[in-house]
Amino acid sequence: MKRTAVAAAAVTLLLPLTACGGSAEAGDSSTVTVTVGYQSKTINTVTAGTLLRSLGSLEKRLNALGDGTTYKVNWQDYATGAPITAQMTAGKIDIGSMGDFPLLINAARGKQLGQPTHLVSVTGYNLRGGLNTIVTSPDSKLTSLEDLRGKKVSTSVGSAADGTLVRALQRAGIDPDQGVEKLNQQPAVGASALAAGSTDALSQFVAWPGLLAFQGKAKALYDGALLNLPTFHGVTAREDFAKKRPAVLEAFLKAQAEATDYLNAHPVAAAEKVAKATGLPAEVVYLYNGAHGIATFDPAIKPQLVAALKQDVSVLKSAKLTGDVDVDAFVDDQYVKKALGPAYAKRLAAAPAPAASEVWPKNSTRTRTFKSPSELLRYIALRKADIRAAYVPDATTGTLWFADRAVWVSDGDQLLPFVAPATAKAYVADHGGARVIPYADALARAS
Repeated sequence: MKRTAVAAAAVTLLLPLTACGGSAEAGDSSTVTVTVGYQSKTINTVTAGTLLRSLGSLEKRLNALGDGTTYKVNWQDYATGAPITAQMTAGKIDIGSMGDFPLLINAARGKQLGQPTHLVSVTGYNLRGGLNTIVTSPDSKLTSLEDLRGKKVSTSVGSAADGTLVRALQRAGIDPDQGVEKLNQQPAVGASALAAGSTDALSQFVAWPGLLAFQGKAKALYDGALLNLPTFHGVTAREDFAKKRPAVLEAFLKAQAEATDYLNAHPVAAAEKVAKATGLPAEVVYLYNGAHGIATFDPAIKPQLVAALKQDVSVLKSAKLTGDVDVDAFVDDQYVKKALGPAYAKRLAAAPAPAASEVWPKNSTRTRTFKSPSELLRYIALRKADIRAAYVPDATTGTLWFADRAVWVSDGDQLLPFVAPATAKAYVADHGGARVIPYADALARAS
């Protein structure tokens, strides 16, 4: 996001640190305002932001506290995590949600400025890293990371998407600082740059890659799940706020759990709600947040995610965005454990739903799953006009993608989808007789 964003944040941080902490309204000590910072279009945080807000769960929980206080929730929407951190360390936001790399910056800035924050829950995650994707323009000749040498790549420095780019380039033997020309841009700016041809590729986080692919404005070059490193978003709270108003934070976490359960029980309705609130296509929201979506939602702070957070520190240090970060001190699961009670252990042990091929028929509030991509294609071939969206999991990584945007491989009787061309080519190289075919041919073979 962020050398420019960090600089802007630094200016904000010079402002007087006025305590918010669920601040009382002027002249009315019985009214408290709780300020929540969220990112409406970063749809991996919806259970702590967009969806939570639309359900009204937090307000209901606060009104039910029965402590003689009137609570108001001030929802503040931002495009990235950096301004949320700036406002938190200035004492102006009580609770915020953001991605794993911004969370580390949140921890570092909080400690540096004497306003410590803590990771108190998780929103959505992908244990392989599939939430971040590198895309190119639809007519690009680039087909692999190796093709990026000497090219311009837009990303948001300090974001998880930048972390994916750095690690992917390193694994491909490319120096992330010297091997490519990195453009530090916010997601919307990078998307415009890709469309204008002023950048060769774009590395971004949910939901930008899926949105651009759905709109026909981009195609995948690299599936972040190939890194096999967890990526996630989570909730951070100011330490002073948590200590001053633990019942309020507990109410937030209970409301988040309710929103999570609603999303998991009603994935189509949840996608429609988020789409209405954000202006994003519901089909794109469902790609990430659906029943078999790229993201898994659960507030439990899993050990795998904490371990991944520790590995992320070195990437931020190399970019000179943070020094050392004490991740163990930053993570504080006491509040979510109390909020969820005995159910916490069950959530902690829960595994992501297995990947599956899925069709969303038009004029339907339900989707249909299939045992294989071939069965899905057969269904589509017979009902093309009745399909709103179709999703298939990458045969190697399990990352869900739009069926008509996937790279298809024919291997005997099997029709296998892949997010990116390099992954498909790697499969073909290891399987004699397999070959890449157009989507239209895959449909014809299935029917």
